[in-house]
Amino acid sequence: MNLEWRYSNLLGLLILCTANSAYATEVNVVGLFSGKAMVSINGGKHRVMAAGETSPEGVKLISADSATAVLEIDGKRQNLGMGKSASIPSADGGGNQSAVLAGDLRGHFVTTGNINGTSTRMMVDTGASMVSMGKDEAKRLGISYLNGERAAVSTANGVVPAYRITLNTVRVGNITLNQVDGLVQDSSMPFVLLGMSFLKRLEIKQDGTNMTLLKKY
Repeated sequence: MNLEWRYSNLLGLLILCTANSAYATEVNVVGLFSGKAMVSINGGKHRVMAAGETSPEGVKLISADSATAVLEIDGKRQNLGMGKSASIPSADGGGNQSAVLAGDLRGHFVTTGNINGTSTRMMVDTGASMVSMGKDEAKRLGISYLNGERAAVSTANGVVPAYRITLNTVRVGNITLNQVDGLVQDSSMPFVLLGMSFLKRLEIKQDGTNMTLLKKY
């Protein structure tokens, strides 16, 4: 099977914002220290919080050490380790799952999402047929890609081996999809490519430099 995709080299600053959902709050833990934690809330910029601090989104850091952060999210306590995340529905519940991404001047959209419960950096790529990543990121995410179906991809450096897999969960903002087709390339990649195996299940709207993703099914 020959699967073709390509990605652009990113230069300059990549700007991201994910809309604060009226229906859920998502917190990703990206750094842990004694009494402090670095987090990303609703896909936003990384920030360092001290124990006892409450973010503008209402997320409170109760305590933290080098192994675990204890957070209070919408009134519910969560124990999260490095690279882990939690998405807590708000009390009013319901509503469409959505995310809003802001692109840079080159039109690239990058976000911090997660795959199988672990945080990762993703770039929207409608030219990629599947959610695609390099082998190093697949190993970090704990994906046993060598058990997948063998394939090949054409890159700027020639044709390289790849493995077709199924991802249990892929999350962007408060959008979560299950059983998403993925591809692991036997080389390195700067980002996970958020390809059409994820995007085809969403409604995509673009207004200027903003891209809105809405879950369809």
